[in-house]
Amino acid sequence: MEILILGGTAWLGREIATQAVARGHAVTCLARGESGGVAESATLIAADRSSPDAYDAVPDQEWDAVFEVSWQPRFVRGALAAFGARAKHWTYVSSVNAYEKYDTPGADESAVLRQPTDEDTPGQELYGEAKVACELASVETVGDRLVIARAGLIGGPGDKSDRAGAWPARAARAPEEPMLVPDTPDLATSVIDVRDLASWLLDCATEGRTGTFDVRGPIVSFGEWIELVREVGGHTGPVVLAPRDWLVEQKVEQYMGPDSLAMWVVEPGFEGWSSRSGEAALKAGLTHRSRREFVTDVLAYERELGLDRERRAGLSPAKEQELIESLPQ
Repeated sequence: MEILILGGTAWLGREIATQAVARGHAVTCLARGESGGVAESATLIAADRSSPDAYDAVPDQEWDAVFEVSWQPRFVRGALAAFGARAKHWTYVSSVNAYEKYDTPGADESAVLRQPTDEDTPGQELYGEAKVACELASVETVGDRLVIARAGLIGGPGDKSDRAGAWPARAARAPEEPMLVPDTPDLATSVIDVRDLASWLLDCATEGRTGTFDVRGPIVSFGEWIELVREVGGHTGPVVLAPRDWLVEQKVEQYMGPDSLAMWVVEPGFEGWSSRSGEAALKAGLTHRSRREFVTDVLAYERELGLDRERRAGLSPAKEQELIESLPQ
């Protein structure tokens, strides 16, 4: 196939490009090129999508598949205008942030969406509303040739957000020291491997599959997740369980961000955040590698980056120690 990736030098886009090249497809990536190089044998067309002539250098040809990951409506509409009529298949990678609520475990693609933003270049605070606007623009232009993939948390090698890597890295960083763990063993966690997501998206394009899908990883309880990362990371020290309500009282950040408890969200209204149905994508062929393989590969990548580095998610050693020392006996 002739594949156009709008992006392709950062994380998911580059993974799609890498796998597409490995499958024998011809891949062109339109990107600024500031996030890194393109996959070997892929072609980079360097362009700033905020420029009026951003798409002028792209060959005037038919594309078997186009992949779009942007959340900026201006960029998405521009690309649809430039290539929508010349694409046999279009993939828009959206997000579960497009949904209005997250309070129902097992919710599926029929759940109510946020109201779309009317801003062309909104700020991060309108991320979900922007994704909805991009979805609607995609439906309007290429609806009968379109896959919308509403992704949950994505992890795996190449992930620099630290969200999925925080716990494996913590287990390996100080394997004999006490590890603070929320006492919420039944809380759902879910993270999809970027490699599994990219493979499935390519399958959809190859097979001409269309539709809207929630794409999330296997649902694993928090207790199982901690047990697995400790085993893979070699943590043999004591586990210090911290009550949920006490952690909330201490204003410990949830899910993401510096000094957070990664992948942990107990905010009221988020009961279904990590436990959407995902059945439609599974029926459409999405498969997941084992959680052990996922954690092992994530930890290997974390070691490459450095276990002791300042992190974008997860508790710092100082914050973890502070919480352990102040925990009521």
